[in-house]
Amino acid sequence: MEPEIEVEHHANPTNKRIGILIAIMATVLAFTEMAARNADTDIVRESVEASDIWAFFQAKSIRAAMLRADARALQVETAGRAETDSGQVAKTVADWEAAAAHEDSEPTTGEGRKELAAKAQGIEKHRDERAAAKETYEFASGALELGILLASSAIVTALIPLAFIGAAFGVVGTVLGVLGHFAPHAIGG
Repeated sequence: MEPEIEVEHHANPTNKRIGILIAIMATVLAFTEMAARNADTDIVRESVEASDIWAFFQAKSIRAAMLRADARALQVETAGRAETDSGQVAKTVADWEAAAAHEDSEPTTGEGRKELAAKAQGIEKHRDERAAAKETYEFASGALELGILLASSAIVTALIPLAFIGAAFGVVGTVLGVLGHFAPHAIGG
């Protein structure tokens, strides 16, 4: 039987600092990954929402066109007929034209074509902002992953310059993560 010898390992203070650096970069990486997934979810939801609103817009367009066509057809059909009540025809045509105008703009409910188009365009703009943010978060995640890899390699190889390069990538990743939230189009999106 060989006696067990207890060996005390004193951690290198440089390795502790690099470990803390890696932990910080991993934390920021977790946030950028979460933000990218949230942005991706928003993109899908807002694409569907905009599509639904544009479909409603199209239905309103078709209804307005049909009302106007019916009004014109009634006018043409009854023109010159003695047996038609011109007052009733004029009232019907006016009602259909008013209904068609109501389809074009309905500020009280926000369901006119004009209001629907503005709403859909607003959703599309926000969706595009989220898409740019997602791309920026993905760049941030890539930089942070590379920084973590380089810093980890510095511990294993004892090449301290790798830790500094890893830290630089960590800073770039952090800046990109902040830009993804506050200025998603800043890097070309």
